[in-house]
Amino acid sequence: MTQPIREGRDLLTPRPITVKRGVNPHAPGSAHLIMGRTEILATVTLEEKPAPHMRGSKEGWLTAEYSMLPRATNDRQARERNLQNGRRHEIQRLLGRALRAGMDLRHFRNQTLYVDCDVLVADGGTRVASILAGHAALHDFCDRLIQKGRLTDWPISRNIGAVSVGLVGSEIRVDLDYAEDKVARADLNVVATSDGLIVEVQGGAEEGVLTHDEYVGMLATGTRAVQDIMADLTRQLSVIQGM
Repeated sequence: MTQPIREGRDLLTPRPITVKRGVNPHAPGSAHLIMGRTEILATVTLEEKPAPHMRGSKEGWLTAEYSMLPRATNDRQARERNLQNGRRHEIQRLLGRALRAGMDLRHFRNQTLYVDCDVLVADGGTRVASILAGHAALHDFCDRLIQKGRLTDWPISRNIGAVSVGLVGSEIRVDLDYAEDKVARADLNVVATSDGLIVEVQGGAEEGVLTHDEYVGMLATGTRAVQDIMADLTRQLSVIQGM
């Protein structure tokens, strides 16, 4: 089988990322992230009441929602709010776990943070791009709170990123686009910190089985790629936009 050819990057190089903060004037934190041809809009909302299971806790809570616009893909998809969509709920739980891992929620006691990630254009990797966009929107949100004097300490305890890694034929490839993802023998979504600590790994073999060495190689490759992605993303987030 002829394998998809990459445009302008080698097998271990992620797609280029650009992020713009403060794109939604109504949200206290927001970011528009482009990763290759995948585009995500993420917003943060702070609600002044605790999640039901966090009442009496010394910490606040963070939850995430994920949705894909009808024409984010080649064919129109029904709006997901009208569907009992298992994939969407699975992704939302992943986003929530990933983004909570990077926040010191003691700063938000008796409050709930909502991170909404909407896929504007999909070309593979929408869940990992949503984690990156969500982190960027939280960065924007926290920066604004510091600027306004509502917080004195930075509440992001770790910079959290993510990337997809796949086996296409015998090749390990980083950050699969749609054409690569649909023919991959295996794929992993690696969620990690900017200093190389693993938060979560999701995925496995798509057909047949994986060897131990293949799995370890994919995981190590993904962890290194997240560090590279986060170095670039952190540099872009240091530029204050839309304040």
